[in-house]
Amino acid sequence: MSRPARPTLRSALDAERPLVTPLAHDALSARLIAAAGFRAFAIGGSAMLAARFGLPDIGLAALGEMVDGIRDIAAATPLPFLADGDDGYGDAKSVARTVAAYEALGVGGILIEDQVRTGKQQRAERARAVCDVETIVQKLRCALAARGDPETMIIGRTDAFGVSGLDEALRRAERFLAVGADAVFVAGLKSMDDYARVGEALNGAILSAALFEAADMPWPAPQELAALGFRHVSYPASLIFRVTLSLRNTLRALREHAEGRVAMQPDAHALDARKALDAALELPRWQDIERQFGS
Repeated sequence: MSRPARPTLRSALDAERPLVTPLAHDALSARLIAAAGFRAFAIGGSAMLAARFGLPDIGLAALGEMVDGIRDIAAATPLPFLADGDDGYGDAKSVARTVAAYEALGVGGILIEDQVRTGKQQRAERARAVCDVETIVQKLRCALAARGDPETMIIGRTDAFGVSGLDEALRRAERFLAVGADAVFVAGLKSMDDYARVGEALNGAILSAALFEAADMPWPAPQELAALGFRHVSYPASLIFRVTLSLRNTLRALREHAEGRVAMQPDAHALDARKALDAALELPRWQDIERQFGS
């Protein structure tokens, strides 16, 4: 059974304001995002590299590893999605190669960032260095020229907030828009005043926000950000954080059970979990194929 054609990310942005995208770290999480009714999702380096390779997102992964992970996730659902392109994994030639590779996988939006790969940090506000503005501007120009489909969105991300402050981050975002970037993401904002300043300064642009569940970060409702001018709200860590804690706690309990220290009781929601998993894996579809054509 063939899947329906993948809608564009632009159509998802038009259909929901703001567009809310959880981050899928594997094919199963992508399926569950679709089942929950989201119109799109995102693939970020941090969650996917953690789930697939057990690596932190500190510049260790190359384009090939990202492509391998994205391919599996993209195949799981026809939802439109955007993906983290880091700094393009090198110079302008590498940016062009990244755009071509991502488009071939069906990526609808590609983020290109200015954080320097050497010393790259997972949290934007802790970035150690950003490249000079002309370097990232040229990379964005290259990405725009390299895309084969004009519907592919090129999103300029700046991590300058954590290095040089909001004024510099806004100057960079304005340059990104001036050269034709389809959207901008000012990463690492730490207060609602920061969001308000970005929304006012970049009024009319497609603005992305990323919300983290941390004591030192704001946690506004998506509609609050929409009122400030943001068209896209992403949740980069909400799934992978919960998955990690659930796995850790279950394994600790199972270890104690194995050692005879504390008896582990069966999960009261195990049947619901099995049903949800079977649905996400499309088990009925495969069983139907077996019934029709199996020996």
